[in-house]
Amino acid sequence: MKKTLVAAQALLGAACFAALSLSAPTALAKDRAVPAASSARPEARPRNIVFVLVDDLRYDGLGFLQPGLLKTPNIDRMAKEGTYFPNAVVTSSLCSPSRATILTGQTARNHGIVDNNDSSEAGLTYFPSYLRQAGYQTAFFGKWHMGASTDAPRPGFDKWVSFIGQGNYWPSKINTGQSSPNLNVDGKTVPQKGYITDELTDYAMDWLTRERDPKKPFLLYLSHKGVHSDPLPPPRYAHQYDKAKFTLPASAANTPQNSAGKPLWVQNQRNTWHGIDFFYNADVPMTEYLKYYYGTLSAIDDSVGRVMDYLRKNHLEKDTLVVFTSDNGYMIGEHGLIDKRNAYEASIRVPLVVWEPGTVPAGKVNEGRIRNLDFAPTFLDVAGAQRPPQFEGTSAWKLWEGVQPVSAWKPGDFTYEYYWEYNFPMTPTTFAIERDRLKYIQYYGVYDTEELYDLKSDPDEMHNLINDSAWAPKKQELRLALYDQLANSAGKHVIPYGKRTAQGSLRRGINGSHAADFPADWYVKPNPVDRFDPNMPDSPAKLKSQAEGRPLIYTPPLADELKRQIDAGGQTSEK
Repeated sequence: MKKTLVAAQALLGAACFAALSLSAPTALAKDRAVPAASSARPEARPRNIVFVLVDDLRYDGLGFLQPGLLKTPNIDRMAKEGTYFPNAVVTSSLCSPSRATILTGQTARNHGIVDNNDSSEAGLTYFPSYLRQAGYQTAFFGKWHMGASTDAPRPGFDKWVSFIGQGNYWPSKINTGQSSPNLNVDGKTVPQKGYITDELTDYAMDWLTRERDPKKPFLLYLSHKGVHSDPLPPPRYAHQYDKAKFTLPASAANTPQNSAGKPLWVQNQRNTWHGIDFFYNADVPMTEYLKYYYGTLSAIDDSVGRVMDYLRKNHLEKDTLVVFTSDNGYMIGEHGLIDKRNAYEASIRVPLVVWEPGTVPAGKVNEGRIRNLDFAPTFLDVAGAQRPPQFEGTSAWKLWEGVQPVSAWKPGDFTYEYYWEYNFPMTPTTFAIERDRLKYIQYYGVYDTEELYDLKSDPDEMHNLINDSAWAPKKQELRLALYDQLANSAGKHVIPYGKRTAQGSLRRGINGSHAADFPADWYVKPNPVDRFDPNMPDSPAKLKSQAEGRPLIYTPPLADELKRQIDAGGQTSEK
């Protein structure tokens, strides 16, 4: 991490010097009644907001953080002209809970969107509703992926373009109920025409240039599908990284040193859907997978470039705050794991770049920790609107402006929560707290060990200090603090677990059985034709297909399908 920060500071500093030298159904479509958003402070001018949200992007997955390997010229320029925040984190590292936190300004235990399985949105108010009351025009383009299984317009947005579930990189041929060949454009069904990143950007640009009222400040919320699995770059970037050499983190290796002190679930997970040895139940090496992943990111970089060019050409750059981030992190082998959900650094950390020339300091690296919980209050502060009482985060606007020094930014403890999903049962319910760079992690409902890491000396979380007597007082302090902070707004704990004050009865007889093996039918060869079926609900259609000995969703070998779709320009197969 220190090397990354030094590199970022050097690159951004050089860039700054160069710049100086060169001179729902229908009911969902209506706003719910919300408290009046009165002005918190007078603004000299209305400030537009552009919020760009990427799906599953690693904290270090940008060109200026991995120079010579990754290519993101537009985001790099944004960082050179703005401020990069290396310590941005999410309070829940999972798509739906994280997106709900961004929109509601609440933690998962309070907004109730605790997994990706269609949690209810009832009673939730999204921050764009308050911006509308403050006179803003608001627009949403892209992946919503939370709440009811509908792509209908949500409250708080004047303009709406979205899709069901994860969406598709290229137009789907069939409607499965969880994906569709169509988009929802302001409540109307419109066929998806092309590559999703480009098409969403086309809609956003059309709104910016033709549809919005230029007399009103605006919020543009651009929520990309990329780079979510299985990532597909557009043809123009299909071979961009063919010759790139990606390397995995040292902890990806299955060695006794790497396994030492790690929970059993972590060791067992490496040979599962979310493990480096058998990830997504396919046989594409992560070093190859990343070529598709970062090729897909390049289209998003193009999207950022189009929006920024528009702002510059129309002299809006000094009146518009642009924020670029991700809904959660992405692991590429750390501790033998891939994807997200857990409380390890590569899962909870996300990239964050903030830009507004003349206001946000240029070419800076700001180490203040920003949570996804802090976006909603910050955006209302930017608009001069008063924050509602349910918001839990802190406005970071003074920090972003450079008015508040990092030393005065007191974000307090960072508390993390992830709730077990039946779809992916290999990751248990996880609670964590970080205080003064000391991270404590505990798990709910599993027979396993806790974890404690001193991130100052061990940023890669390799040395579990949970049983080190020297750290016992701190361990207990964090145990109690974590329990207290996980209470919801009613003072209750949404999962009924008791206050933890000791290690618990974890010992086993030295001559007894060791860890049990998994059931034999869990072991399959790579690329089963039904590799997505186990993650799908046990619907009548699924049970019928199983009885007939056929997959519900036919999935050809991942390597073959990625190559075939690239060669076919995105035309999907039908089986």
